[in-house]
Amino acid sequence: MSSDARGEFEARRERLRRQYAATEPGTPVRLAKTTSNLFRARRRSSAARLDVSGLDSVLAVDPVARTADVQGMTTYERLVDATLPYGLMPLVVPQLKTITLGGAVTGLGIESSSFRNGLVHESVLEIEVLTGDGRIVVARPDNEHRDLFFGFPNSYGTLGYALRLTIELEPVRPFVKLRHVRFGDRANYFETIQAVCAERSFAGERVDFADGTVFDRDEMYLTLGTFVDDAPATSDYTRMGIYYRSLQRREVDHLTVHDYLWRWDTDWFWCSRAFGVQDPRVRRLVPKRWLRSDSYWRLVDLERRYGPKQRLERMRGRPCREHVVQDVEVPIEHATDFFDFFVREIPIVPFWICPLRPRDPGARWDLYALDPEKTYVNVGFWSTVPLANGRPDGSHNRRIERVVEELGGRKSLYSTSYYEREEFWRLYNGPAYAALKEAYDADGRLLDLYGKCVERG
Repeated sequence: MSSDARGEFEARRERLRRQYAATEPGTPVRLAKTTSNLFRARRRSSAARLDVSGLDSVLAVDPVARTADVQGMTTYERLVDATLPYGLMPLVVPQLKTITLGGAVTGLGIESSSFRNGLVHESVLEIEVLTGDGRIVVARPDNEHRDLFFGFPNSYGTLGYALRLTIELEPVRPFVKLRHVRFGDRANYFETIQAVCAERSFAGERVDFADGTVFDRDEMYLTLGTFVDDAPATSDYTRMGIYYRSLQRREVDHLTVHDYLWRWDTDWFWCSRAFGVQDPRVRRLVPKRWLRSDSYWRLVDLERRYGPKQRLERMRGRPCREHVVQDVEVPIEHATDFFDFFVREIPIVPFWICPLRPRDPGARWDLYALDPEKTYVNVGFWSTVPLANGRPDGSHNRRIERVVEELGGRKSLYSTSYYEREEFWRLYNGPAYAALKEAYDADGRLLDLYGKCVERG
């Protein structure tokens, strides 16, 4: 990092610390962000907004050590743009361009390299944190703040905010070759996923990326990506082409590494269909710069705030719909059980499949512990589901929470949750969290994890 970049970062860091210190105790605090990837409705409040502008760039890339020093509000779009010219990428790049590095670490980030590299936070070497008690500390796995280092993931800004992170990078090649393998039997599907994770190959060819898409109970695709130096031709899914539809039409495809990393962003997986932009007649009229996930998120946020679509549905006499927007991790030995439950009770297709294994069997991430000996399957589903007469909002989500727990799984907290308090702290390591809260936010200036993720403060 240059002395100028270091000096500018330190000045902005100090400005933020002083702003936080000047905030009246008891006043709710939030980051003044222009984008978000959370799907929890928040109560309206007069929260103080911390000015994090300027803390959104890559400070340095070290191509020899294969590391990057990155400010916490840096989006992955900007981070990837800084690392790819060096032939490097973060070990895990979440699917949406406006996810920030700090957000992916304090929350959870996963993608198709996670069967090799675990979750986003497992490639972090160091975190500089503005803690709830107003200190700025540097947490590493081997220093006096190691408990914060291992407890920061899944804390969602309730212990403090990541100002700067040092992360590992890995080398890339110019292109990614994709194989879309169709399955009609879910047991064979998950057995193959487990074998790919163990062998890191399929049909004699190396596998660098693995994820899947389920269109129906008997139409599943496993997409296997391999870094290659050359491609006969490359596809473009940033304009008229729709990536997830290509899975059903192509057995083999090639993308530049840049376009591979953002293959899901143009249509927000498949969620853009709710806004009509998958209709070719509409799509031609929409500026390319609007075909990206943050555009759709703004529309979702407007609906969540004012509910015009819900009111129209009620006027037409249609049943109320519940938002079911979740990502869950289930041990792969129970993946068929969850699959059967989901296709039977939750009418959402397509849904996403992404295998993962903890990267370091010796590391324990206190607030989101996964068995280091197990392979897990992330199942992502993002839609609305009709509510039967008399059923309260949250019924489907609550049912999913219970099934995931019965199967030994975990649920991410970026969206709505319905756990009872005692149940929540049993699942998310209440004793460890209480110790961290006492050490780094003893006066409770920030909401606690239950208040933020369930009570939606």
